[in-house]
Amino acid sequence: MFQENQKLHIPTDDTIIWKYLDLSKFLDLLMSNRMFMARSDKFEDQFEGTFSEPTYEEIKKLLADNPEYLDAYKAKRKNIVISSWHANSYESYAMWQVFTKNNEGLAIQSTIGNLKKALIEPKADQFVGEVNYIDYKKELIPFDDDFFPFLFKRKSFQYEHEVRIITDVTHLDLNVNEGVKVLIDINKMIERLYIHPKSENWYKKLVIEVVERLGFEFTIEKSDLESDILI
Repeated sequence: MFQENQKLHIPTDDTIIWKYLDLSKFLDLLMSNRMFMARSDKFEDQFEGTFSEPTYEEIKKLLADNPEYLDAYKAKRKNIVISSWHANSYESYAMWQVFTKNNEGLAIQSTIGNLKKALIEPKADQFVGEVNYIDYKKELIPFDDDFFPFLFKRKSFQYEHEVRIITDVTHLDLNVNEGVKVLIDINKMIERLYIHPKSENWYKKLVIEVVERLGFEFTIEKSDLESDILI
């Protein structure tokens, strides 16, 4: 079930979202019909899923009555998995630079609504929300819901404009190592596929051929950043 809470900004179903990825990850997605969701405590940013300083001070007040709270939260964190997307009406040059290499890579364009429809599993608690970028030394993160800490990041990451699908797989008895792969309807998830604007022609032809051979129906677009100059 997708939950909503008035304390956080919930993106509408028509919000346009993007995922920038390399060819190997894209092929894995197409071949397996499964989308990878990373375990929340395995992100490169060690602040992921942790508390801000004001929040931690509030939690310390509660530990007298509930001394096991922090240990329980740390254990639960291992069963929270996340799929990260970039919210934007347009292609992002910065995202191409950050998430792809060697002028090769792909960008999946979708919407929140289509991504919800595409998710076939897991049948677990899920939350869709925009990430809030805050000062961890000064600002409070609400902690009356276990999902909330995963919707906050440091201001240094503000350029990401991130939207997250957060899933609690605690009750599914899964072996969550680096993350889990969840079954997904590819044609419902991908509205358009954009190929890196600086990629070579052989790379473009390869991507188009692979998609056609595998029988997928989504549109492959020329990158807007590759448009001809008018002068």
